[in-house]
Amino acid sequence: MIPERKLRDEIIRFSHLCYERHMLVAMDGNLSVKLSETEILCTKAGCHKGFLVDEDLVVIDRKGKKLRGAGSPTSEMAMHLACYDERPDISAVIHTHPPISVAFTIAGVSMARCVLPEVVLTLGTVPTVEYATTGTLTLADKIRPYVRDHDAILMDRHGAVCLGKSLLLAWCNLETMEHTALITKTARDLGHVRELPADEAGKLRSMGLKRYGGPPSAVARADNPGADLPHACTGCSGCAHPSPSGIAPKSEMKMARVTQAGLGATMSSREAGRLEDALVSEVLRALVK
Repeated sequence: MIPERKLRDEIIRFSHLCYERHMLVAMDGNLSVKLSETEILCTKAGCHKGFLVDEDLVVIDRKGKKLRGAGSPTSEMAMHLACYDERPDISAVIHTHPPISVAFTIAGVSMARCVLPEVVLTLGTVPTVEYATTGTLTLADKIRPYVRDHDAILMDRHGAVCLGKSLLLAWCNLETMEHTALITKTARDLGHVRELPADEAGKLRSMGLKRYGGPPSAVARADNPGADLPHACTGCSGCAHPSPSGIAPKSEMKMARVTQAGLGATMSSREAGRLEDALVSEVLRALVK
């Protein structure tokens, strides 16, 4: 096992990174790491992660009982314990409130899509867990099915939970998720999100699971058609022509017909024709952008 002193230094460093990279603010978020199969090191309740010090860490058992340290364990420890219960292969959990990723949940836009090849290769997709009150056993139970199959998940209106065999890997999953959200949002703002073709997404995911690993349940499906990808990726509903169920925003364009009668007596037929040609030209230009 890694010495406790080293893990304490790591959890402090990654807590500071979460704040510096705008993954959380004020007293938000919580981090934990396994010291052994029976002990977990975690951030205490009500501490600022940007200024975290050694005294802000507590050690608990696998039932959540504090063993040593000042203060109380984070109020969301039940969520961390659920992750460790469902995934014996992981050693670290990071929970934060990354702003762009959380905005996707508020807008009702799923990130369980295949857009960036590097993300499909290393992370797969990011599901969203339906809303439940923060810090409750209800929320902890709701994330269990998702934790079994994913290393990064979003909770509606609340934040992200990222897992890893180390704090570094959990942090990489968090960073990758928020970077993906930023790129996807930028593409949506530009007007169009092109998802990966279904066959390419499946090939990438299978390759990634064999090369980099992942949740055991996902690795077991590496040779299946589409590996562990959701139907949204394998069905390719929004690849080249985004549908209402795809990532791209709905078009708000409305059509109108220009007629001489509607223009009144002040414009000649020739002038009306020129206006109609100009409008058609602008519509076509917008469509090909």
